[in-house]
Amino acid sequence: MTAYQGIKGRTGDHSPSTILVCDDEDVIRDVVVRYLEHEGMRALQAEDGERAKEIIRDDPPDLVIVDVMMPKVNGLDLCEWIRTTSDVPIILLTARGEESDRITGLELGADDYVVKPFSPRELIVRVKAILRRTGARQQKTPLVLEAAGLTIDGRSRQVFRQNDEITVTATEFDLLFCLASHAHTAFSREQLLAQVWGYEAALDAGTSTVTVHVRRLREKIEKDPSQPEIIRTIWGVGYRFEA
Repeated sequence: MTAYQGIKGRTGDHSPSTILVCDDEDVIRDVVVRYLEHEGMRALQAEDGERAKEIIRDDPPDLVIVDVMMPKVNGLDLCEWIRTTSDVPIILLTARGEESDRITGLELGADDYVVKPFSPRELIVRVKAILRRTGARQQKTPLVLEAAGLTIDGRSRQVFRQNDEITVTATEFDLLFCLASHAHTAFSREQLLAQVWGYEAALDAGTSTVTVHVRRLREKIEKDPSQPEIIRTIWGVGYRFEA
């Protein structure tokens, strides 16, 4: 298989997926780009957040890999900017031990994170898992779920309470749709990582990715997020959707 004949783009055609790698370290960008291209993807590069914005405007990617610590516009600010206009998946690159950056990034709408120093192979696994998920969700038979006072529309990927739309990110929608379509079924965080993110918990530095996304969803759909009635915590297990 020749280069650029790998994973399809999100449009479902045979063009390669386009990945934007945004990091101010040349070596890291070069390594990640090499691995992406080896897997048949098209890679774009940005050395800072300002350049990343230009690329996103001119050549919208299928996924963005963003380093948190960058000049001009840091990764967290870039993540927040992206989320004002797009639900494109975002993977954050964060320094080891900087848990606050990881949590903040997830709360700003990032889909996942990888801790530096990282294995390029692990990063590629995460990229491919997210691309499979975003591609598969467009090919699923559209469903509309009515539960807990919510309308969860798989056709338009929108969430409504009565006639009011609740704005959610792509990953938040997938998580909500997964839980709501299996109402009254308890899922562990590890199971949700596999179902929604598409990889095993062994690849994750913890389960904070799921925890933060559940918290963000609760803030948007619960009357009182501190006393959740829709997405319940099942102690010692995980979470359950109450229809």
